[in-house]
Amino acid sequence: MGKVIVFYEERNFQGRNYECMSDCSDISSDLSRVSSIRVESGCFMVYESNSFRGNQFFLKTGEYYDIQRMLGMGMMFDTIRSCRMIPQHRGAFRMKIYERESFAGQMIELMDDCDSIMDRFRMSDCQSCHVLDGHWLMYEQPHYRGRMIYVRPGEYRSLREVMGIGTMRIMSMRRITDMC
Repeated sequence: MGKVIVFYEERNFQGRNYECMSDCSDISSDLSRVSSIRVESGCFMVYESNSFRGNQFFLKTGEYYDIQRMLGMGMMFDTIRSCRMIPQHRGAFRMKIYERESFAGQMIELMDDCDSIMDRFRMSDCQSCHVLDGHWLMYEQPHYRGRMIYVRPGEYRSLREVMGIGTMRIMSMRRITDMC
């Protein structure tokens, strides 16, 4: 069965809806706003701006009847404008994180979750990374809190550019191990 996410204009799954089974860079071309979401299967990242930019939030199979209330948690979600499907990953997880942009400064290789890069590695920030295997969520605060960004295999010379926000620090990261 494929991965499916359904966006609704009104809370409680009412009003016009838009069904998506892959990445969608501009939901606003189909809906004027998104007020509730049903993830029928799989895992997705939703973004507040077009083209997978701005604040992000991880959603797995479930019902999100009021995104303003449910995704709020300190986030500034005015609306959802794009989404990215997260493929299921089986196998090892491996990522190199760097203290500075363009793969400079201290480098640490991770194969498991890290709830605080400061406590575990005495690293003050992570500004770039190279994801070798798996899919990861990176958080601005220790213990997987605050704003997050999704990274998949590839090189990320500037995590701030990926986020589209210039003032974010990365302090913890975890593997996406849910059955997406």
